[in-house]
Amino acid sequence: MKKLNKILILLLVVATFTLTGCSSNVEGNLSDIMDKIYADINAEELPMLETVDILNPAPELEMDEAAIDDLIIYTIGTKDIKYKEIYESRPKMGSIAYSVVLVRMEEGADVEAAKTAIKDNVDPRKWFCVWVEPEDVIIKNKGDLIILIMVEDENIRTKLEEGFDNL
Repeated sequence: MKKLNKILILLLVVATFTLTGCSSNVEGNLSDIMDKIYADINAEELPMLETVDILNPAPELEMDEAAIDDLIIYTIGTKDIKYKEIYESRPKMGSIAYSVVLVRMEEGADVEAAKTAIKDNVDPRKWFCVWVEPEDVIIKNKGDLIILIMVEDENIRTKLEEGFDNL
């Protein structure tokens, strides 16, 4: 009986760590996390990209709160979620249907509700003359980190999703 109890306790401990690991947060700053997502993608496959801290997009300029709110809405479709940080990878120039966004949610925020709000409000036609089909908009999370992928090229879109899945 003691042996059975020990085995059951061991199984319970393993199950607890396994379940906790599935919903754990991705640690690190969003810039480094974005680099990890792009790690296995050849730079020649990508447009010239820049990364932008959406909450502080141009430190040299003074942007008022309304301008930042407009940028947040343009980037993820809504400002009415409990985000902590928002970081985007986007083309430096030209009309290219390409946006990869990481959103770090506040502690205790409803991540599933935030994903739904983003999916329901983000504009896959936000660029001039180019767009992503709504079914090609990818929104996933790992713990408190949400990724929004709106990339026209299916091959790159798949690689980005795999990069996020492998974090």
